[in-house]
Amino acid sequence: MISRLGLIVSNTIGRCVPDPFVLALGLTVLTALLAMVFVVSGQDRTSEEFTAVLDAWWNGGIWTFLKFGMQMCLILVTGFALASSKPIRWCIERIASIPRDTASAAALIALVAMCAGLINWGLGLIVGALLASTCAEFLGRRGVRVHYPLICAAGYTGMLTWHGGLSGSAPLKMTKMEEITSILPAEVIATLGVEPVPLQASIFSNLNLFVTIGMLVLVPLTLFLLAPGRESEIRTAADLDVRKTDDKDDDVPNRDGIVAILLNGTVACGLLLGMIIYLLRSGGLGRLGPNEVNATMLGLGMLFHGSPRRYLHAVEKSARGCAGIILQFPFYAGIMALLSASGLALWLAETTSQNATATSLPIMTFLSAGVVNFFVPSGGGQWGIQGPIALEAGAAVGVPAGKMIMSVAYGDELTNMLQPFWAIPLLAITGIKAREIVGYTALVMIVAGSWMTIGLLAF
Repeated sequence: MISRLGLIVSNTIGRCVPDPFVLALGLTVLTALLAMVFVVSGQDRTSEEFTAVLDAWWNGGIWTFLKFGMQMCLILVTGFALASSKPIRWCIERIASIPRDTASAAALIALVAMCAGLINWGLGLIVGALLASTCAEFLGRRGVRVHYPLICAAGYTGMLTWHGGLSGSAPLKMTKMEEITSILPAEVIATLGVEPVPLQASIFSNLNLFVTIGMLVLVPLTLFLLAPGRESEIRTAADLDVRKTDDKDDDVPNRDGIVAILLNGTVACGLLLGMIIYLLRSGGLGRLGPNEVNATMLGLGMLFHGSPRRYLHAVEKSARGCAGIILQFPFYAGIMALLSASGLALWLAETTSQNATATSLPIMTFLSAGVVNFFVPSGGGQWGIQGPIALEAGAAVGVPAGKMIMSVAYGDELTNMLQPFWAIPLLAITGIKAREIVGYTALVMIVAGSWMTIGLLAF
């Protein structure tokens, strides 16, 4: 019965899901219209304010997060390059050889993708995509028909745990004052007296451990149960006319001299050693930031590839996955500016926190964050909008800053299962379309959302 439900939902939702870029354009137009209506309908609004909202899209909008966008591209590129190295590829192929049918493949892929996503969101996304593609290939060699949309959906579940992991933007952006000032306005920091929040109060909190461990059990189990029960219901990559991108780490001729190889290893070890020294001097993982994550992935990738030429080749291939981020990120930054300048984001955040209690506020913040994520599918960008209100509301009713951070983080990662923006690299690697997987990810979202709600109520 559960597998039939998955097929019905997948076929129903899949018919109305647009391509990611079309969705970005549509949301831009919708947000602009909503912002105009909101400004016009407000009391004591002037024409200057109306013009300021429109001006915000250009001057304070689409170019605002170029630095942050570059950080996100590097997370994806370094994660991809690391995942395509021979040691990691060897691990992926060994794992891909384990499943014997669609159900076991979906469960295993989800578990691995989510665990990798906890380390690095780019790594989780790419490992999940490569594992789904490789599993389909291995099972096909054995003559086993595998339901390709379901295992590709499983490969995307790394984006369901990432914001509670070591590359989570909101928690990492709150660990150091220099990161806080890059994402929150100076007046907000001064008014609220914002101070750094160590990861022990967010990512390594009892709340996040409870939520994350629970999802590592529930999500693979859900996908296992969603596997089609009849052979006739299975849609393989061949049935869908999928043409996958070959993203294996090819045997690039190693023409680098001994000096280049030694330099590559020296720099890689220097990056990793520098990270260890930094963490020891700064207080451990509680002060880990996006730049530190990127440095670690860069060092490991260079070390595992063994030579500058091979690593450069991997980076060149991985850069293709950034195309969607580069193209769509300015539009979503513009959407964020419209929401902020018009007061829509503030209105939504204040409405959800109005008359809230210490028990209900995290839940309401979590739900509103899920809505905002559709318009601003960037953890750091969303925290820039919602963070000040969440922290202020939490302080007013006595909710710790760490819990408010995770409330926003959970809402952001949850609706990634419906917002296809971050699925672009996975779609490129697997060759599947977003509408083929969104029905399954929607059902996973319901299960995960219920568990997150329980966690926010219990802790």
